[in-house]
Amino acid sequence: MKEYEATITDFTHDGKGVARIDGKAVFVAGALQDERVRLAIRRRHRTYDEAETVELLERSPHRVEPKCPHFGQCGGCSLQHLDAAAQIAMKQRVLAENFARIGKVEPESWLPPLTGEPWGYRRKGRLSVRSVPKKGRVLVGFREESNPRYVADIGRCEVIHPRIGERIAALSERVGTLEAAADIAQIEFAAGDDAVALVFRHLKPLGERDREALAAFGREHGFAIYLQPGGVSSVHPLWPEEPRLAFRLDPGAGADPVELEFRPLDFVQVNAGMNQRMLAHAMALLDPQPGDRVLDLFCGLGNFTLPIARRVAEVAGVEGEHGLVERAGDNAARNGIGNARFHVANLFEDQRGADWARQPWDKLLLDPPRAGADKVLDYLPHKATKRIVYVSCHPASLARDAGLLVHRHGFRLVSAGVMDMFPHTAHVESIALFER
Repeated sequence: MKEYEATITDFTHDGKGVARIDGKAVFVAGALQDERVRLAIRRRHRTYDEAETVELLERSPHRVEPKCPHFGQCGGCSLQHLDAAAQIAMKQRVLAENFARIGKVEPESWLPPLTGEPWGYRRKGRLSVRSVPKKGRVLVGFREESNPRYVADIGRCEVIHPRIGERIAALSERVGTLEAAADIAQIEFAAGDDAVALVFRHLKPLGERDREALAAFGREHGFAIYLQPGGVSSVHPLWPEEPRLAFRLDPGAGADPVELEFRPLDFVQVNAGMNQRMLAHAMALLDPQPGDRVLDLFCGLGNFTLPIARRVAEVAGVEGEHGLVERAGDNAARNGIGNARFHVANLFEDQRGADWARQPWDKLLLDPPRAGADKVLDYLPHKATKRIVYVSCHPASLARDAGLLVHRHGFRLVSAGVMDMFPHTAHVESIALFER
């Protein structure tokens, strides 16, 4: 590979350094802004090239030693070599640039970045599995950074919940003993407050010996073991017979806590500690009052809906996945909450005829997936809605929707800021307050 010297002038959305060689953009893995590097091109494209850092010639003052020995090989993290303050500043800059470029808006004030524990935070995720006869063992981990076709050879993970991250090698060893080792495609993990579950996706039926080996692994390490022979609906517990996953949330203002039960493949916020901080943040911005009627769109299991219900007159949650809505209703009943209603609706389709969409709501909370909420904003909010809190996992869609709320619906973008839900990655989670 031909090598070049270049100065890194910017970051990409996924944490690579950006240089220019002969006027063409080059995305450089392992390089930080303002560093001078010797790089090698590894892939060429029409409008940009991809490269890797061969040698650091001038080092950024924000560069730190990665905690994980697999950093650079494993694709699970992209920013461990950047200090925490610079990571969050980069994410705030990305959000500001998206507001200006896409939404043509700017918040009246910036919220202080919301941060938490940067290690062992990930309670939900998917590990790839690959049997490698040449190595005589099975690899369990995330995909390689430079070649996603391969599974990174790791023994532990510093960002996964410690009960799982510290047992990657043991998990790999156990899968390697199975007769069906080559037929295990992936392992999903999910941690509640008190229990941790592993879901083994297997492409062929497992024999009794393999089933017992997995159950024994669960007993030994304190994991609930699930099997998944097909689609999501095929997931079932192997050991124990009736595992229970749940997490608790504090609604604040002296209200009773709520507990949300969930299934191992349900969507829950990946970072448990940050989820509680985010809830408190959202509550402070929403300012729920005893007489308020609140609409929570893309509500999932009721992560916001049920804590809000503790502090208002009425709340309605709307979600597109029927199973999540059913479990949200069960969670409401389990917590003795009678002022929360849940509705199944595809919020990427026109729902203006639905009963919940025709009602007046004092306040609105939005927590959409990456695609954002622009389809909803065609018919909501109504004039009665004076305050909106928007929780976002994608700065570009938030910026677009902020433009719609400000320029079409007459709201002010009062404040906005980033939340470090995924430390050591370039993922930008953010929150914004709109008022009129």
